[in-house]
Amino acid sequence: MPQSAHEEYRGRLDRVREQMERTGVDCLLVGPSTDLLYLTGLEARQSERMKILMVPRDGEPRFVIPAFELPHLEALPPLFEAAPWEDGDQPAELLASLLPRNGKAATVAVGAQLHTHFTLRIQDAAPDARYVSGEAVLEAARMRKTPYEVATLRAASEAADRVFEQLIELPIEGRSERDVLAEIRRLLVANGHDALTGGGIVGFGANGASPHHHASERRAAAGDAAVVDYGGVLGGYHSDTTRTFHLGAPSDEFRTVYEIVAEANDAAVAAAGPGVTAEQVDRVARGVIERAGYGERFLHRTGHGIGLDGHEAPYLVAGDTTVLEEGMTFSIEPGVYLDGRFGVRIEDIVVVTADGVDRLNRSTHELMVV
Repeated sequence: MPQSAHEEYRGRLDRVREQMERTGVDCLLVGPSTDLLYLTGLEARQSERMKILMVPRDGEPRFVIPAFELPHLEALPPLFEAAPWEDGDQPAELLASLLPRNGKAATVAVGAQLHTHFTLRIQDAAPDARYVSGEAVLEAARMRKTPYEVATLRAASEAADRVFEQLIELPIEGRSERDVLAEIRRLLVANGHDALTGGGIVGFGANGASPHHHASERRAAAGDAAVVDYGGVLGGYHSDTTRTFHLGAPSDEFRTVYEIVAEANDAAVAAAGPGVTAEQVDRVARGVIERAGYGERFLHRTGHGIGLDGHEAPYLVAGDTTVLEEGMTFSIEPGVYLDGRFGVRIEDIVVVTADGVDRLNRSTHELMVV
């Protein structure tokens, strides 16, 4: 990290508490999840044993954790105090005793990734508290990335770009979608990703017209369009990119559709920036495709936030009125999908800057013919 881990996580905790103040939340409960990773740096495994970080608006955070797991906390920034419990104890009652005013008339925000059976036990142990969703606290904090987070996302995107550049130098014709996906996954690791996300999309020909196609044994042939959508994890943060290329000479219609999608991507990038809403960016990308006559074949939202999760707020879709702010990171990925024929999608990750956005993916948008 460019600064000490203590300073980075202290800043995140302060940001969460600022949001708690704005929303009238007295304390926040976070279980094993990317929310917990965001606040502490701990990658904790969910189990039947309660592990919950309790963050009060005022006072020291407490981590309710099985006593034999205390060594897991030793390397973390010293921003909270452990509240250990032994097998046979009632951890929900322990947690309830730590809530502000023992939970009486307290507003308790519950992280969206906290398992329901723990939430129900806490509600039974502290029935006088008011329980609300933690999304208003956590999403607002996590959407605005720190410089460290942006730098890590940039490194992940640059690595994903290298994967595409290397992929199109390989012989593709005759290889199956599953084989090419396996090659992409190998290249992700070779280019610095330390973990792989599930799935990934490779669609040849008509299979590319399904936005979430599952890779099959379908083999690439001359005349096919190819859609590849992939990503992984580098330093805890996700990459995600989509490129479309062609095997052999493309048809005039394919070239036209490709140019429309590339224009929609550029228009959305140009429209995004501080003060613009997420749905406005979607509207701009969709408008380009609608005016070209393919509006009904743009089958999904324009983009999604990205960070410790591959998909997180904000979402570039009608109805998401989130006002974009400096430090927010998200995909811009318009597409056109023609059933039985081909699909085209171009996806870049961008970060909101003081006066617009900066693309984190820089691999070419030029139509590549292999």
